[in-house]
Amino acid sequence: MRKTLLSFILLFFATITFAQRNGDFNYSLGVSRYSYMQMPKIFNQAEDVYLSTNFSSYLLKFNDNLFSYRLNGSYFTRNLEFNNNCDNCEFIAGEVKDLSFKMGFEKNFNYNIIQPYIALDLGYRSNRFEGTAMDNNPARLAANQVQTSSSVISTKEGITLSPVFGIKVNPIKQVSVFVESNLELFYSYERQERVTQDAENTRNISKFNKTQYLINPISVGVQIHFGNKN
Repeated sequence: MRKTLLSFILLFFATITFAQRNGDFNYSLGVSRYSYMQMPKIFNQAEDVYLSTNFSSYLLKFNDNLFSYRLNGSYFTRNLEFNNNCDNCEFIAGEVKDLSFKMGFEKNFNYNIIQPYIALDLGYRSNRFEGTAMDNNPARLAANQVQTSSSVISTKEGITLSPVFGIKVNPIKQVSVFVESNLELFYSYERQERVTQDAENTRNISKFNKTQYLINPISVGVQIHFGNKN
């Protein structure tokens, strides 16, 4: 019985030692299989908008034992519809394009099979929406009997700062599955343009700076480690 117990303990610690994986590799490549994220508000959206994306974010890491440098890029497009100002004020539909580049650092807490980590990313983000706005006020529609519309463009460009918390699981030495979430501070220069769809084609442009806090609850993906140090 003692020999069996001792063999089990030795096997357990051998497994933990073998699980000291990431410190053996110089680089890691990762892809986000699924992300659920809050989008920057467009015009005066009545509600916060969260979108699901697949394979939209890619990661390159330079590993130095428990410390890593991160480079992260993402891009996606999506058709989007929302109420502007209020539910019965204005309806807007169009396409949003979102692009970001980030760089930062990551700190792992151990080399075990399950590895919690924290990170901090600083970067650039560009968000562009182009579509059509339609008057959605029932009283105004009843009075005018004509639904007014405008073509609209909203662009945001600025810097982001994102503290990150995550967990990695290493099923084999060269591969990690990660789950992480972050809070993103987005400080941007915003430009809004409207052109009425009538005979006059009146054009209005607004420009201002804005700060937003965006919650990105979950991102799930895979990292592949290579460049063995031994």
